[in-house]
Amino acid sequence: MESTWRPATSEEGFEIVRRRLFQAITDPQLFAARDAAVKSFAELYWGQRQEFPAACCEADYERRLKAAYPIHPELFDRLYNDWSTLDKFQRTRGVLRLMAAVIHTLWDRQDSSLLILPATVPIDDSRVRDELTRYLEDPWVLVIEKDVDGPHSLPLRLDRENPNLGRYSACRRAARTLYLGSAPTLNTANKGLEDLQIKLGCAQPGEAVATFGDALRRLTDQATHIYVDGRRYWYSTQPSVARLAQDRAVQQEQDKVTEEIKRRMRAEAHTRADFARVHPCPPSSGDVPDDPEARLVILGPEHPHVAKSPDSPARKEAATILDQRGSSPRENKNMLVFLAADRTRLSELDQAVRQFLAWKSIEAERETLNLDPFQSNQAKTKREQAEQTVEQRIPETYTWLLVPGQGKQDPNAPVDWQETRLQGQDALAVRASKKLKGEELLITEFAGTRLRLELDRVPLWRGDHVTLKQLSVDFAKYLYLPRLKDTEVLLDSVRDGFRLITWEQESFAYADGWDAARGRYRGLRAGNIGSITVGGDSMLVKPDMAAKQLAADAAKAQEPAPVSAPGTYSAGGGVPPLPPPIEPLPGVAAPVQPRRFHGSVALDAARLSRDAGRIAEEVVQHLAGLVGASVEVNLEIHAEVPEGTPDSVVRTVTENCRTLRFKNYGFEEK
Repeated sequence: MESTWRPATSEEGFEIVRRRLFQAITDPQLFAARDAAVKSFAELYWGQRQEFPAACCEADYERRLKAAYPIHPELFDRLYNDWSTLDKFQRTRGVLRLMAAVIHTLWDRQDSSLLILPATVPIDDSRVRDELTRYLEDPWVLVIEKDVDGPHSLPLRLDRENPNLGRYSACRRAARTLYLGSAPTLNTANKGLEDLQIKLGCAQPGEAVATFGDALRRLTDQATHIYVDGRRYWYSTQPSVARLAQDRAVQQEQDKVTEEIKRRMRAEAHTRADFARVHPCPPSSGDVPDDPEARLVILGPEHPHVAKSPDSPARKEAATILDQRGSSPRENKNMLVFLAADRTRLSELDQAVRQFLAWKSIEAERETLNLDPFQSNQAKTKREQAEQTVEQRIPETYTWLLVPGQGKQDPNAPVDWQETRLQGQDALAVRASKKLKGEELLITEFAGTRLRLELDRVPLWRGDHVTLKQLSVDFAKYLYLPRLKDTEVLLDSVRDGFRLITWEQESFAYADGWDAARGRYRGLRAGNIGSITVGGDSMLVKPDMAAKQLAADAAKAQEPAPVSAPGTYSAGGGVPPLPPPIEPLPGVAAPVQPRRFHGSVALDAARLSRDAGRIAEEVVQHLAGLVGASVEVNLEIHAEVPEGTPDSVVRTVTENCRTLRFKNYGFEEK
């Protein structure tokens, strides 16, 4: 009789290895422990299914986990699907020999992993390494010692240099998984593993899966024998261009690295947020204008910041720019804030830029270097990844916001520097603007009542008044005052103060100027809306002084005009006689001055505030200023909604009309 023997499948391999190398589970408590471990893996794959292959998130994979316990099915898949393709590798005996060596070493090392994964295979052990290389070419031994596992390997060094990776031995585990999945497939069309498969072979419950993605990225940046094509990675016995990139990164001139960082900083200047302008890496203090507008100065990488250190290069450079503009003293000091790089994170940005420049040069010279398609593709992919890394590290590096101020109301007092750390991935100016506004270190809206408080607190009055021009200079100059975005914020604050009917207690009056000869203010007004300007002699007046002049003017306007007796006027003095009244022509009635005005105008609903303000300023103000005038302004609203008004809008408008005390309001069906 003749019968055909077939190699064991991976499913049958579960039972063969378990029966040969492990005792059967008989204790119910051990069954419960197995089920708990399997369930934790299944929950990990389901909870973060975007990080793992789709197949492992299905219910059937949990069954495979139980069947293969305590070995992970991914390890069996690699051995039976990949290693079994090698000549002389026997699917059953070869797997048993390898797993016997693996389990013996893990038992001696008291490994506490929940399952035996590809990442836990101790390739640094000589017995395990011999089993993994006996079916491969000789150069693989050198590849393992250098780029996979061993006392002098790159993954071990990376884990030691990076605590976040070393906590999980992430680089070693990623390298082991990648080797087991790529060494036997080197000469096939579908080489290596995808990144999701590598994470599947590494991650255990309770670990951050993203850590292994970071470890894989670092390995591909520095390993000599790792190739990458899109999302697929593999080891090869031939050196990749990664070694060349590493050499070029080290050889990059510091001036080129610094200039690349500055180039990217200049690109950040296009986003200004609430700043009038952003000044990236100014060569000197003379390159930062001295204007009354808020400006963000991004210090160059040669001036990093050290927290709470008065000798910080960033603090020294910021102080120089704050004090001087070129060879002249700076006037508008309160308009500057500074953004500096953290010294510790700057070294990481420097390394990322070096990697980017190295890969960029290799991609540009691919024909000169005679790169094959895989190497050219790898150079392109690595250049793109390096550029993304640089873009991510810029906001992580430029995190220190340096804001000058003064605790005392003395312009000669020493400058107090407030250090604030920024967070987030927004543009630098956007993050700085949000932080400054949140802590009221940059003000874009200033209430009229608060302006009055500042006028009285410092005080900013010059006698009984202060010109708007002088006030604008004060806010731009003195560090102990609030930092206004620009002069327009000050003007809006003055306008807000004008609208208050309680201006005598909470705000101020406005005048076109001061007539010293007559001892009175020209064009004095308060409690209404009018046009204002910073130029000329326009000024704010203390409420008590303004109230006195306005009361005197009102009383004088109500006094009757004096009439001189006939014959009392002479050339030498006295009051001139009144001219004789003009007699109307016979049959012609005397002209009568109009005593009533009425008018109506249609307003643009989209620009209601603008149009209403102009009408109030150019019409209502002139009528209300007449002695004894009584002005009544009514606003009529007519709205046609062909499609019908939603119930929510009906409720909102009706409630608001009731709150605003409309005389007549309501909705109609037709």
